[in-house]
Amino acid sequence: MTKKKSKKRKRQQKKIIITIAGVVILVSAAAAGILLYKKLTAQTREQAIQEYMGYIEKKEYEKMYELLDEGSKETISEEDFVTRNKNIYEGIEASDIQLDIPEEQDKDQPLSYRVSMNTLAGEITYDTDTFFEKEEGKWHLVWEDSVIFPELGSEDKVRVSSVEAERGSIYDRNDVLLAGKGTVESVGLVPGKMNIQAEEDIKALAEILGTTEDSIQAKLDASWVQDDSFVPLKNMTQEQLDQPYKAKDGSMPGGSIQDKLLEHAGVLISKADSRVYPYGECTSHLLGYVQQIQAEELEERKGQGYNEQSIIGKSGLEKLYEERLREKKGYRIAIVDQQGEEKQALAVKPAEDGEDIKLTIDIRWQQKLYEAYQEDKSCSVVMNPTSGEVLALVSTPSYNAMDFIVGMSQETWDVLNNDENKPMYNRVRETWAPGSSFKPIIGAIGLTTGAITEDEDFGASGLSWQKDESWGNYKVTTLHTYDQAVLKNALIYSDNIYFAKTALKIGADSLAKQLDKLGFGQDIPFDIGMTSSQYSNSETIESEIQLADSGYGQGQILVNPLHLACMYSAFFNEGNMIAPYLEYEEGKAASYWAEGVFTPEAAETIYEDLKEVVSNPNGTGYAASKVTGEVLAGKTGTAEIKASQEDENGTELGWFAVYNTGVSDKDTVLMLNMVEDVKGRGGSGYVVNKDVEIWNQMQ
Repeated sequence: MTKKKSKKRKRQQKKIIITIAGVVILVSAAAAGILLYKKLTAQTREQAIQEYMGYIEKKEYEKMYELLDEGSKETISEEDFVTRNKNIYEGIEASDIQLDIPEEQDKDQPLSYRVSMNTLAGEITYDTDTFFEKEEGKWHLVWEDSVIFPELGSEDKVRVSSVEAERGSIYDRNDVLLAGKGTVESVGLVPGKMNIQAEEDIKALAEILGTTEDSIQAKLDASWVQDDSFVPLKNMTQEQLDQPYKAKDGSMPGGSIQDKLLEHAGVLISKADSRVYPYGECTSHLLGYVQQIQAEELEERKGQGYNEQSIIGKSGLEKLYEERLREKKGYRIAIVDQQGEEKQALAVKPAEDGEDIKLTIDIRWQQKLYEAYQEDKSCSVVMNPTSGEVLALVSTPSYNAMDFIVGMSQETWDVLNNDENKPMYNRVRETWAPGSSFKPIIGAIGLTTGAITEDEDFGASGLSWQKDESWGNYKVTTLHTYDQAVLKNALIYSDNIYFAKTALKIGADSLAKQLDKLGFGQDIPFDIGMTSSQYSNSETIESEIQLADSGYGQGQILVNPLHLACMYSAFFNEGNMIAPYLEYEEGKAASYWAEGVFTPEAAETIYEDLKEVVSNPNGTGYAASKVTGEVLAGKTGTAEIKASQEDENGTELGWFAVYNTGVSDKDTVLMLNMVEDVKGRGGSGYVVNKDVEIWNQMQ
């Protein structure tokens, strides 16, 4: 063998030795890695129970079943396991399940741990233990019913019982029920008393009740219905039942709806508990109504105790005070044996009735105002200007909240929504041009800022006036001429020109500043949201003409009725503007929305002048002097709503703000009314005459 070949062979041997050594090292490393991997990934009993319980909230009961040992699977089928666990955990609405597992437990003993969970009856916490078997290297639960709850036997059940509660009621200041528990008329059928061939009866009933034949038949076919069962079809008010029956073709065959219903065999009308609004239309805008919760509302209030059958406030005070009025059902979760006897109470949540709420509203004022103005498009505020108590808030025309309670036909809904008078529109929450009812405010601002004095005579201006030629063709007009253009006479005769001049004397910046102090552009401090008043469509009063028009409540001035009543309250309170409130509180001290909006002297001057507006024969409110046994004061207003000064097709709003004098602060009442479309009906005089009737009736 040559020397060269010998060296080559040695190199090959060395390479083989190195390769074999490398393989040995790799094999050793792999074995060590497998051991480490097994150690790191070995499942513990703690992990097994955590995995098992984690599937409950996910509602993955099949995966829970997979974690049982083979012996358990022989004693309970997957279907039975899934059904039992699903019914229990979902029935109690189990959520937020937490485990507390002590460390270093003997593996030859059952695993001990504490379970806590939230349920519809509150928290359930219990200590328990569970056996495990190791199969194919993994821990599996040895399942018994006690895994669910320690005291639960295989024949036991978990019973969830509810305890009903009542929604809170709403009362007026004299404890008169405005919204609360009452009864309605439930129209239904008793199957055993129906005609054998009842198709024609069902067809006729469907037409009378505004429903479908299929709907009635489905209720009759319900699994619980027996021959002697009462099957409710529709709730109605007695007022609805008493209405004349109108056939589908528009004919009036005679008799009431109730008469027509009772003509058909099997029909029974009985009483049913319901939320009721005893005063119907006159309180509907104020109180609103309740209805069954909708899916999106239920989602928004998830976790707050509502369910698919919950009733919730939809508008008005029912919605505003929902959290206080709403009832909260009570629940009891218990283990019961085969005989239905309770073995153990797991959780108890007491029922909570809703809170009763007492308002400052006086239903007598509310009702009289509604009755007087129900045919008009109007809004009214009655308040005690010295305390801030709101005695009435009325908007007309109105709707009957009970229609939403008993169920409204599509025809009724369409009539409400298509009515040009907008009965669903709450006018008292909106803003309106105040016209001359705003003049006392301008007068008080003029006195407060020193822009005018009460005895300053502006001189005769005739029936039309403009500052100078820069106004072009625009002129301020008024209806009456009189001697001595001083503040008192200007209020008595409601002189537009005087107050236009006053606004110019005050100046745009100063007027804006004073109106800001009076709450313009601010939220009204009141439970019910109101539209904020404004003095301009922009941030400033932009021209002299706009400023002059603002002086007599025109231009771009828009005022909320409640806000205007609050401004008038400053005349009673030495220039301080009262804060209105709606919830009654015995002995509550008055508080002010804004202090010092007028000087005490200015407030007193306007107060006395407004008496003259009613008592003076030339006063625009003189008709109110006819009220028996009362000394009244106030201010009328007629606001023009038109496209331009030349527009003759516009409409008018009529206002009257009136209060009684010479009585105690407790009995002082300020009533403010606005009526649309009074043009050709006497303007603000139409409102004054209505109010005289109301005052006389309230004596």
